[in-house]
Amino acid sequence: MNGDGDTHLSIGELARRTGLTVKAVRAYSDRGIVPPAGRTPAGYRRYGPGAVARLRLVRTLRALGLDLSTIREALDRDTPPAELAAAHAEALAVQIRVLTVRRAVLMAAARRDATPEEMELMHRLAALSEDERRVLTDEFLDEVLGVPGTRTGTDLAGVARSMTPDLSDNPTEEETQAWIELAQLCQDAGFRAAMRRTAAHHAADRAEHAAGAPVPGPEAVIRAHTAPARAAGIDPDSLQAGSVVDAVTAAYAQRCGRPDDAALRQRLRARLDTVNDPRRERYLHLLAVVNRWPAPDPPAPELDWFRAALRAHTAS
Repeated sequence: MNGDGDTHLSIGELARRTGLTVKAVRAYSDRGIVPPAGRTPAGYRRYGPGAVARLRLVRTLRALGLDLSTIREALDRDTPPAELAAAHAEALAVQIRVLTVRRAVLMAAARRDATPEEMELMHRLAALSEDERRVLTDEFLDEVLGVPGTRTGTDLAGVARSMTPDLSDNPTEEETQAWIELAQLCQDAGFRAAMRRTAAHHAADRAEHAAGAPVPGPEAVIRAHTAPARAAGIDPDSLQAGSVVDAVTAAYAQRCGRPDDAALRQRLRARLDTVNDPRRERYLHLLAVVNRWPAPDPPAPELDWFRAALRAHTAS
């Protein structure tokens, strides 16, 4: 209230009470966001007490990123601030997801020194819908696991499920980057061929085993025997390593229902050549990131050690 009892505020008083500049208040007034309650005989604008609360809300909403058109519409319709905030928060969430994808693509491209063509591919892969991502991975898994003449539907259904990425609706930048790399790996012809060989070996083991019962891959057997040897610093060429090789091949022969002979060792080496592909290990790592699973324990150190030991002691 000023000295003559007038409860209306001048534009300068309104600016002081709200912390805005006179220029900003005048601009909001000109746009009809905070219309004057009247004018003095000299034509100066006067504002009612409610203009202070209205302008403070405008200032807050502007700081939160709402445009003036949206603010005016909301104020004119007496939209509750909470409802307006919820709607804007959802709009921001969409923008954040878009920006996260864009930044992930740019960071991935920068790290790999990507060509324009590679960057375009990364952007396309990052922008795929959930259905499009599913089609891409299903096509990959159908090809690499669909070994002709096998009972793929029952034998490898669990394997397919365990290798299927499921990107969140609100992925982090790290998850988006992992998805981009994983999707590119799915399209790598060499990786696909290696995965088909692994599936074919798995199918052959199943077909030969009694009653088609499940035969675990060689990794678990190898790692169980090899980890202690590596931890003890045993050299793959040493006599001690030969004992580890004998223990592994005996356990593997028992699981396969085959004799522990030179043929079985050759078979085991072939399995290792496909299983111990660094691209497979990378796929599993990326899969864990995308699916928010615990990071897998990399098998490469044990498998590399055993492959060297097997080669040395089979040759001797």
